[in-house]
Amino acid sequence: MEKPIIIGLAGGSGSGKTTLAEMIIRGLSDRKVSLIEEDAYYKSFPHLTLEERKKLNYDHPDAFDHDLLCEHLQSLLNNHPIDKPVYSFITYDRTGETVRVEPAPVIIVEGILVLFDPKLRELLDIKLFVDTDPDVRFIRRLLRDVKERGRSLESVVNQYLEVVRPMHLQFVEPTKRYADLIIPEGGLNQVAVDLIVSRIKG
Repeated sequence: MEKPIIIGLAGGSGSGKTTLAEMIIRGLSDRKVSLIEEDAYYKSFPHLTLEERKKLNYDHPDAFDHDLLCEHLQSLLNNHPIDKPVYSFITYDRTGETVRVEPAPVIIVEGILVLFDPKLRELLDIKLFVDTDPDVRFIRRLLRDVKERGRSLESVVNQYLEVVRPMHLQFVEPTKRYADLIIPEGGLNQVAVDLIVSRIKG
């Protein structure tokens, strides 16, 4: 197999990264695509209680095991499958289970800080940043965390103001400078999706 194309897809929480990834995969329906979520690589803190884990800062670069993520991407580049960790947003910890990811011609790595780590950036062939207005990102995050992750409205608002927003400004937003392409509104931007798909198909 030829060397896979690795796409890094970054942007703030709720910016539309997942939707964009899905649109790219749909546009590449004629070939296999593997999706790697940065969220799966949150570090594990089994020695902490649930209440202690809830208080950790999950929007800081130190919350992610980027070394393992880079190791897994290198394995896929070498045509070896990986066992991607499974992370639970209910227990704030890895479940101990894994998901087998096979090598593919196209690999999409999606997450808020995908463009932060220099070692990770070096593995990326195409670097994308999804740029969406803060109010839209917050509303999407609020709806997702209440519906899908069992959070209360108050906890989501407090986390956003105390952690998510300052971490976004300090760590996520500055990585925009590393992007090959900045995409307003993520997967809702059909022109950008078409450009990316055309570039990959060559």
